[in-house]
Parts: sequence; structure tokens; C-alpha cells
Amino acid sequence: MSFLKDIKYLLHVANHPFDGFWDLKYENKGKLRIAIFMVFIVTVTMILKRQYVGYVVNYNYPLSLNSINELKYIVLPFLLWCIANWSLTTLMDGEGKFIEIVIATGYAMLPLVLVNIPNILLSNVITLREASFYYLLDSFALIWFLWLLFIGTMTVHQYTVTKTLSTMLLTLVVMGIIIFLSLLFFNLIQQVISFIYTIYEELSLRG
Repeated sequence: MSFLKDIKYLLHVANHPFDGFWDLKYENKGKLRIAIFMVFIVTVTMILKRQYVGYVVNYNYPLSLNSINELKYIVLPFLLWCIANWSLTTLMDGEGKFIEIVIATGYAMLPLVLVNIPNILLSNVITLREASFYYLLDSFALIWFLWLLFIGTMTVHQYTVTKTLSTMLLTLVVMGIIIFLSLLFFNLIQQVISFIYTIYEELSLRG
């Protein structure tokens, strides 16, 4: 019963984002488990979309798809967004806690499920001339998601419209910096391990 109540509130946030995100922050109506559940459902939806969307709009080669690899297109960007946004807004007088950012971002992802699942079914019955309807719904899901993410970010941090937009853009920049530093770090670790292994081989041969 509690789960159904949480899902009902999730739908309320999608339809009434200003009230929904306000209650999420100040009435503690948002649930972390629902946000995590949304990330899981969106990941499953994207896997289904890549594999079972109609051939008219499907440019993927099904045999080359790896469901595990699909996680990096949803879970990794989700985590990076939350970490980067929290790191940035901490320095920009944001009022949002990390868990509030995670919940708001997870709740904002609902349109990617509400629109994309029917769109997958639609793609299997449309013709090439009707493919524009598929792309229109696809774009609508993305715009709806970005709108909810914008309202959620603005409400959680209590920012103005301008500051919210600039913060979201800067968050993307910070995400890029995190990715760059992570790759640099792992590359450095790989070189250190390779260097240690080379020394070990030299010592072994001399021994």
C-alpha cells in the first residue's frame, strides 16, 4: 500500500512539478527507494528500446548490443550528475542535500518511462512515413524530463531561474572534468602497475 502511495506521488510530481518538488523538499514526501527504482526502470526501458524498437526507426544491430554496457548510459550519468551538482551547489549557496538531489533527479526521470514504453509499441506498427510521430514523442519525453529536472533543481536549491540554468550547464562541465580526471587517474594507476611489473620481471630474470 505504501509503494502504491509513493507511485501516486511520483505521478503527482510529473504533473504538478512545482507543488511536487516543494513537498519533496519541505514535507519529506520523496523516497530514495523510489528514485533508485526509477533509475532501474529507466535502464530496463532503454535496453528494451534499443533491442525491440521497430525496424523502421531502429538503427542498432541487435546481436552487437550488450545489456550490461547499457548501464553506463543511464546509471553512470545519473551518478555523475548528482555528484557534480552537489559538489557545485555546495560552493554556490545551494540548499539541497545530496540525497535530495538524488531523489529529485530520480523522480524527474519518470517521463522517460511513461512515454518511451508506449513509443516502443508504436514503433512496431508505424510505417516509414509515420516515423516522425515516433521522433516527436521521443523528443517530448526528453523535453518533459529536462523540464522536471529544471524545476527539481530550482526547488531543491532555492535558486532563481537564471541561476538554475547556469548551474545545470556548469554541472555538465563539472561532469566532464570528473570524467577527465578519472580517466587520468586510472591511466596513471595502469602505468604505475606496469612499471612495478616490469621491475619485478627484471628482478626475476636476474635472480
